[in-house]
Amino acid sequence: MKIGIRRENKNKWEKRVPLTPNDMKILIDKYNLQFILQPSPIRIFTDEEYISIGAEINENLSECSPIFAVKEIPLSFFEKDKTYIFFSHTIKGQAYNIPMLKRMMELKDNLIDYEKVVDKHGKRLIFFGTYAGYAGMIDSFYALGRKLDWLGITNHFDEINMAHSYKSLEQAKQAIRKIGQEIARHGLPKEITPFICGFAGYGHVSTGAQKIFDLLPYEEISPKELLTRELVSYSNKKLYKVIFKEEHIARPKNDNDKFELQDYYHHPEKYISNFEQFIPYLSMLINGIYWDEPYPKLITKDYVKNNKLKLLVIGDISCDIEGAIELTVKATEPDNPIYVYNSSTGEISDGVEGDGIVIMAVDNLPCEISKEASIYFSKQLMKFVPAIAKADFSSSIEKCHLPDEIRRALILYHGKLTDKFKYMEKFLHL
Repeated sequence: MKIGIRRENKNKWEKRVPLTPNDMKILIDKYNLQFILQPSPIRIFTDEEYISIGAEINENLSECSPIFAVKEIPLSFFEKDKTYIFFSHTIKGQAYNIPMLKRMMELKDNLIDYEKVVDKHGKRLIFFGTYAGYAGMIDSFYALGRKLDWLGITNHFDEINMAHSYKSLEQAKQAIRKIGQEIARHGLPKEITPFICGFAGYGHVSTGAQKIFDLLPYEEISPKELLTRELVSYSNKKLYKVIFKEEHIARPKNDNDKFELQDYYHHPEKYISNFEQFIPYLSMLINGIYWDEPYPKLITKDYVKNNKLKLLVIGDISCDIEGAIELTVKATEPDNPIYVYNSSTGEISDGVEGDGIVIMAVDNLPCEISKEASIYFSKQLMKFVPAIAKADFSSSIEKCHLPDEIRRALILYHGKLTDKFKYMEKFLHL
């Protein structure tokens, strides 16, 4: 059994790996597995590091199955009757990846998607989300500093750089702690006081973002308190954070109905946005929610066009184009991470200059802290590699002996959508 690791080449920033050299060595020594990696000049761990632990570097992975990757795989890479494990970004019917899905079906391949590896309670087990939150919050503070500079407001946030500019996550944290000390001593500019940051969601992404935010002096207030608190009770020597859950984001269309979480998940069409009442109070919004049609949006183009807001920055970590944040009209990259959305015209301009809200919409944020993100991800993935390696993919799905967690993530088996993912057939005809 030879296991392949595909080279990531979606863009120059994608340095992540599914398995680190340290974890791969454990798998080699304990389970007698063989690994072949495509060479890469940008991977966060070098070819030499993998060679030193007994892996092979080879452009050709034709001997390998399964093959692991991080991001989407180009159509020309796939081979017949093989197993691929990666983030396919297909489960919402993302149009740009449907040709890839169709190609895998033609070749009768198997597709395991990390995003759907969950326990019996539906909890995700393999993810980069926390690290997307880390990088997304750092980048949002970077955007804030630049926007305040453009507005002529002296501030400490302009000392914060993009996440990828730091040598390590810890170095970034140290820089933010230092700024927190300055805020505690000297306070925030009066023009942005009180500074209130909303966090939409409370999962891995939001948790990561909050861990960075919490390095500054802060106080948490509830959504209800946000609506009723007296302005004079706020301090200029701390920031305020508000965490919004589903019941704050949406409400039943029928005023006689009560919000029910499971009903909302299963019948989002019965709900409308409840979020607009909170927007006028926010200085910054960090979006980390799962969104799909027909869930209500958080912020719409019509709303910002018709309301004057204090909102300076939206860090859209989820980055669904024209999704929960309708102002997210494009994804950005680390070397050009932000743009201004002009509320009146709907036009955008890269950077921070101009009237409007700054949008941070980098769509592969964990690659900005590739090493730490890869180490964390690898520790979760390695638990399942031996079982995937010894599974009998030539047999029926019932007899292939995959663990339940991986079977739940099996989108394609022998080129056909598995029962759980039959709903995706409607996307194949678009």
